[in-house]
Amino acid sequence: MSTPRATGIALLSFLLVACSRREAPSRGDAAPVGKQTAPLAEAPKVTAGDTASECPHTGLWAVCSVERRLRQSGFVAKQVEGKAPARPGFSVKPRVYTLGRARLEIFIYATASELDKDMAGLDTVLVVPRGSTAVVWESTPTLIRSANLAAVVVTSSPRQAERLALALTAGAPQPGSPR
Repeated sequence: MSTPRATGIALLSFLLVACSRREAPSRGDAAPVGKQTAPLAEAPKVTAGDTASECPHTGLWAVCSVERRLRQSGFVAKQVEGKAPARPGFSVKPRVYTLGRARLEIFIYATASELDKDMAGLDTVLVVPRGSTAVVWESTPTLIRSANLAAVVVTSSPRQAERLALALTAGAPQPGSPR
């Protein structure tokens, strides 16, 4: 024997299921037989030599690809205007950004092998030339390296330094990649 409560629950379940079903389109809504609908617009084709933007996809970092990666990773990077300081141990001048209270300096080399030469003479923990006792950073720096890019982030937030490292070590845009 079923109880009135069980019968009510079953009836309610039936009504919920019946009311939630999608209605079939009426005969007037259907496309006429034999009439073709317009094809969907195709996405532009991207070939290995073509990119969806002006920024080159060569497997090496460029300023535009670093800035795009920072934006994609949720960082609001503001370039510091004025003359960038020459940093001991680096043969190229940095491009300097602020990320809130953090400071990011990126060093982009023409090739990864040119960066290798500078890295060979660098204390990668203190980010100064090996054997140097000079203090050149405002606080503890974090060195990030990827292909032809070296970046130094100076922040009091280990989480922010880690997020930057993850964004940049994911790699530069590769040839043939869509964005």
